[in-house]
Amino acid sequence: MSVVIVTFRNADDPLRCLEALARSTHRDFDVCLVENGGQEAHAALAQRLPATLPGGQSVRLVLAPGNLGFAAGVNLGMASTPDAEAWWILNPDTQPEPEALAAMVDRLDRGDCGAVGCTLFREDGRIQSYGGAWRRWLARPISLGKGRDADAAIDAQWVERSQNYLNGASILVSRTFLDAVGPMKEDYFLYCEESEWFLRESARRIGIGFAPGARVQHAQGTTTGAGAAIRAQPRMPIYLNERNKILLTKDRYPLLLPIAALAVLAHLFARYVRQRAWLQFGYGLEGWLAGLVGERGPPSRLRRSARSARCDPRNLERDPQE
Repeated sequence: MSVVIVTFRNADDPLRCLEALARSTHRDFDVCLVENGGQEAHAALAQRLPATLPGGQSVRLVLAPGNLGFAAGVNLGMASTPDAEAWWILNPDTQPEPEALAAMVDRLDRGDCGAVGCTLFREDGRIQSYGGAWRRWLARPISLGKGRDADAAIDAQWVERSQNYLNGASILVSRTFLDAVGPMKEDYFLYCEESEWFLRESARRIGIGFAPGARVQHAQGTTTGAGAAIRAQPRMPIYLNERNKILLTKDRYPLLLPIAALAVLAHLFARYVRQRAWLQFGYGLEGWLAGLVGERGPPSRLRRSARSARCDPRNLERDPQE
């Protein structure tokens, strides 16, 4: 089994994640980190990474050929560990509890599903997600259990009946799942790619499970700034989130696009205008329009930054999320 972590110019997060992985009671794994942030970030992280964890698990660092985004980074990590029979996809800003991997492996080994989710919780002790339910008429993801006490009892059967995708911060997927469903869709760049992955017909046939005893703390948004207060959130996460809701609808439920597009627009008004977050509303509206016209891949502003970087060597390591 391989643990795949995609990181972007923030060495502290993956190092904390590795410290947590070192305490895992399930010890049969290796780690592959994919650095999306360029050669300088790769070199800085390489200087601080251990070659192995205390339990003997190897740690490998792969330099991505540019900022590939989350899905392409995950795909690269899985392709770089071709002998694995399963992959645990982890965000760098997660800290799994020692029993987390063992619980997810136990659920996967029951043989009735191809991927397993977990109990994601925040530092304040509240649930971020047990799993996700995509509302296709609204083009809206619902995080099951969000806001509950992380120590509350969990009805695992209800979660498995209710979820139709897993939160990308922590997903265990089998080779059977990957062979049947294929890799993540890379042209979303960031956000909604894990939802689209599990909403494919082939994924629904295989099934997805839930391991309530797998507890993973997630800081959320430390790289993108998505976890900031609503009027302080930056452009890129809002833009891509709204754009990709439209793209997912086009890809999976094209006949619902007129209704879903109006629902996304209404939610933008409700979320941002009510809070007088006018700048953030503009970011979301821009992303919504980009989805309708079919923009895919890195957002246009990011592509312009990349072209500028190629023209001016001083800009090679400019953060495209600024």
